[in-house]
Amino acid sequence: MRTTTDHGMTIAVVGATGMVGSRVTDEAGARGHRVLALSRKPADTPTGNSNVTPLAVDTTDADALREALAGSASHRAADAVVLAVRTVPVDERFLVGATRTVLDTAARLGIRVLVVGGAGALRSPGDRDLLVADNPAYVPPDIKAVAAAGVAQLRTCRSHTDADHVYLSPPALLEPGIRTGRYRRGTDTLLLDADDRSWISAEDLAVAVIDELETPGADPLITVVHDGQHSPA
Repeated sequence: MRTTTDHGMTIAVVGATGMVGSRVTDEAGARGHRVLALSRKPADTPTGNSNVTPLAVDTTDADALREALAGSASHRAADAVVLAVRTVPVDERFLVGATRTVLDTAARLGIRVLVVGGAGALRSPGDRDLLVADNPAYVPPDIKAVAAAGVAQLRTCRSHTDADHVYLSPPALLEPGIRTGRYRRGTDTLLLDADDRSWISAEDLAVAVIDELETPGADPLITVVHDGQHSPA
């Protein structure tokens, strides 16, 4: 990954208007990094942060994505990419295709990718042979398709041997909340907090994302959980 630690990185956020992507954009911009906020329909309102450049890019358009990441007269080339896309209802084919396109493009440009995935790809606490996607304690029937899409996305990442990437699985519950800056990091197994809950706010997940980009670890699959008070009711 190219780094510019003295002056901050240029981070491309794919899916920048979503719940996670918007918070990653805010967190990166607040830390002084330049952000290329990529989405099919960029926000019409100004971000209020001069570090953020909204760009209209369809994730499935490899040429447009390459142009955005490679830089131009209007913005610098990306040093890292955060892929944070989701569809409602879930569309596994789109998610896998978009992930492959981002990995392909980033690999050609020598850019590291952090994929914000799903908890379903993790192993269950106490039973490493059982994926969270197949564990009804964490994945009820109505979200099983969402969990399965996350597993397929991770398999896509693992099959892409040319890309420099890390897959970040959130805990079982991810929702808007407050930024505490407190979280615990793990690898391939779902984490629980002191109350045996598996959750984190989208704001603190964004903290973990930027922390990982600033100080990359060696693990290709990581997860986090909130560490502290303010647990959801």
